[in-house]
Amino acid sequence: MKKVFLTMTAAAFLFTACNNSSSTTENTTPTTEETAPAEDANVAEVELSAGDDMKYDLTEIKVKEGQTVKLTLVHTGTAPVVAMGHNFVLLKQGVDLAKFAEAAMAAQATDYIPADKAGDVIAHTKTIGGGETTEVEFPAPAKGTYEFLCSFPGHSAMMKGHFIVE
Repeated sequence: MKKVFLTMTAAAFLFTACNNSSSTTENTTPTTEETAPAEDANVAEVELSAGDDMKYDLTEIKVKEGQTVKLTLVHTGTAPVVAMGHNFVLLKQGVDLAKFAEAAMAAQATDYIPADKAGDVIAHTKTIGGGETTEVEFPAPAKGTYEFLCSFPGHSAMMKGHFIVE
């Protein structure tokens, strides 16, 4: 009987405490809500990693037409730039990747972007070595499929992919 009485008393107390709508006190302390910043639909943030194994972690990148692309290239390896440099080069549609890569071999002074083929490039990063990071920001081109590569000598055979604009 004591248990029933205690349970009923506790329930009545809780009901009264939770349903007290005649309170005249008002909380005047301002409250602040912390909200995460809204993601900008007009910005596509892409992180691309590459290491000493001569491979990008992504072979396909998808963005929307008209977005601003903020691409970050991270070299996860340890080899210096002279031995295992990596970059990101986005080619215009119709550019022959193999011919571009061949011409890039002789373009060390310009980050492996041949001066006579600069018009074939939509965007590119600088060439970085192990432990380094670089970024490039550019507007996504028209809808379609484009090719990207690392233009460091000999890397494009394994380090390439498709950049798809929807």
